[in-house]
Amino acid sequence: MRALSLGCVLFLFWLLLSGHYSVLLVTLGVLSCAAIVLLVMRMQVLDDEGHPIHLVLPAFTFWPWLIFEILKSGWTVSKIILSPSLPISPTLTKVRAGQKTRVGVYTYANSITLTPGTISVDVQGNDILVHAITEGGALELAEGVMDKRVSRFEGAK
Repeated sequence: MRALSLGCVLFLFWLLLSGHYSVLLVTLGVLSCAAIVLLVMRMQVLDDEGHPIHLVLPAFTFWPWLIFEILKSGWTVSKIILSPSLPISPTLTKVRAGQKTRVGVYTYANSITLTPGTISVDVQGNDILVHAITEGGALELAEGVMDKRVSRFEGAK
């Protein structure tokens, strides 16, 4: 099932980038995608990390939430930058990721980095070292709302 899904995704991506739909080119595209899928299967890298199709449906709720968080944080950072007193309090903090897989932990770390005002500096196991532009941003991460959302995205109840 995962191989078929990967083949379809590769072919749709190829069609999107190609823009040419003659019989010869579409046939060559199908053959190219099939060769890539066979190569990936032979390399034994067709797993949950390499092609996480189980995350497609949860993405429909996670991505809008993350986009809203990015916009909200962007607004907060903009207010800080435009403030004459520049009220920053740079903070390094360590947060514990509650996810069970490496994909989940790195999704959490990347979500932190995508949110303006915070950057994931280092990931060691389930511990993420985060630089926040304000103590409030660090405290917000410590509350664990993003951690719970990423865990739910990963499949935890």
